[in-house]
Amino acid sequence: MMAKRSTLATLPADIRQAFERKLAENGFANYSELTEWLQEQGYEVSRSAVHRYGQKIERRFAAIKDSTEAARMIADQATDEGDTRSEALMAMLQTELFNAMVDIGEIDEEKLPPIERFGLMADAAKNIAALTSASARLKQFQASLRDKMERKFAELEAESTQQNSGLDQETLQRIRQEVYGVMS
Repeated sequence: MMAKRSTLATLPADIRQAFERKLAENGFANYSELTEWLQEQGYEVSRSAVHRYGQKIERRFAAIKDSTEAARMIADQATDEGDTRSEALMAMLQTELFNAMVDIGEIDEEKLPPIERFGLMADAAKNIAALTSASARLKQFQASLRDKMERKFAELEAESTQQNSGLDQETLQRIRQEVYGVMS
């Protein structure tokens, strides 16, 4: 059996778009006002339906905002020596999988029988296992990179104590701070 389509989803496009704009402008609050506005437009919609639809749209807006922010962060780190893009993508995917599992857990048994719920959870678990493994490998790579950098800095510090090395302690300290500033 298919779930009944939301009354708000069946509104004419111009009314639905105006409603969604008002939702965002109101910070996804004041559902009573929004319900009254819809009634003034000639549509009988309950406050609870407005609230449910508002939460759905708010989650969608949040996901778009998060994805946009992640993309901006990725672009800002174009050189990506420390593989921060992969780290950002991992975090984004982990968040999405977590939210999906919570959503699956909240679906009524009449709409999603336990066997189907188990199948969805099993699929999600496989994806989470792959992500966790990839995340662990990424952290190993980052730790290895930090170790190599530490060894190289120690080598440079030892050389800087020798005369005519071309690199003084103050300059080396500044380089270390700048490099770790980029990598943190």
